[in-house]
Amino acid sequence: MEDKILMGRSLTKSYNGVEVVKGIDFWVKKNQFLTILGPSGCGKTTTLRMLAGFEMPTNGQIFFEGNEITDLPPYKRQINTVFQKYALFPHMNIYENIAFGLRINKISEKDIKIKVAKMLELVNLSGFENRKVNSLSGGQQQRIAIARALVNEPKVLLLDEPLGALDLKLRKDMQIELKNMQRELGITFVYVTHDQEEALTMSDKIIIMNQGEIQQIGTPIDIYNEPENAFVADFIGESNILDGIMHQDRKVSFANRQFECVDTGFDKDEPVDVVVRPEDIKIVSTEEGHIKGVVTSVVFKGVHYEMIIKGAAKDWMVHSTQMAEEGSAVGLLILPDDIHIMSKEAMNA
Repeated sequence: MEDKILMGRSLTKSYNGVEVVKGIDFWVKKNQFLTILGPSGCGKTTTLRMLAGFEMPTNGQIFFEGNEITDLPPYKRQINTVFQKYALFPHMNIYENIAFGLRINKISEKDIKIKVAKMLELVNLSGFENRKVNSLSGGQQQRIAIARALVNEPKVLLLDEPLGALDLKLRKDMQIELKNMQRELGITFVYVTHDQEEALTMSDKIIIMNQGEIQQIGTPIDIYNEPENAFVADFIGESNILDGIMHQDRKVSFANRQFECVDTGFDKDEPVDVVVRPEDIKIVSTEEGHIKGVVTSVVFKGVHYEMIIKGAAKDWMVHSTQMAEEGSAVGLLILPDDIHIMSKEAMNA
């Protein structure tokens, strides 16, 4: 456990007899960027609040550097939190906002000055010491909130949808800045979001939650390329999800025909979920394709075209840099490596 800085074991939280977090197990390593991802109401923020000490688990334990901290109050944990609502003090200037926690900890004024200057430089707001909070943009206020949390040098920083109130361009800029800060400082980040792109962009490891349960834990690449169930496949990026039958190793039927695939270990003729990503489908001539269809919709998305192809068994979503004309007949080519097979039972895991 030496490199596992924070761990939840059988964490459960109930409100009025209703379980919103259902006995989950996870850990995060030192200096890792972990994201807890899921739809609204899945239990991700409740999990973060338990780690911070703002909520007590109904059952289960929390460990920090191998020591149990389940019952410790927030101020005794080497963990700080940044919320979506920045909670800056409007009657204080920027310097005083960042210095607040240091003064509580009775740090000398000389050291406070050095630490605040360092934080302002880190968040690219040097020279803003005397500015009022309400004179800053949303992005600048978010940086100050992060600086205030980081100035106390926590070993773990928890972030609860901190970029949710920002516009799209600023959110993307802040994603890069946050990741750079985390790498530079070597602090463990635990980040909560419902934004899939945000999670894929920033994380070393992602926990996907739904209805209080963990659906999958893995790297962004693993989760995108090898989803463990249909919920994960549908939640992370666009997907074509179909019912299929796994006849034997490397042979599956879906969309009224049999395909070669790379999956093994299923029972003979086992019902499965089949996932094919839109960008993995090649548009070819009707003679070359495994599936024939007609283009019913074409939308330009900037870096690719999103097309809907109406086949005999299903409407297919296809992403391609090459546009097929609406109304044209096309073939769809699906190669073995681009077919992902999942057990039906995995949906309830």
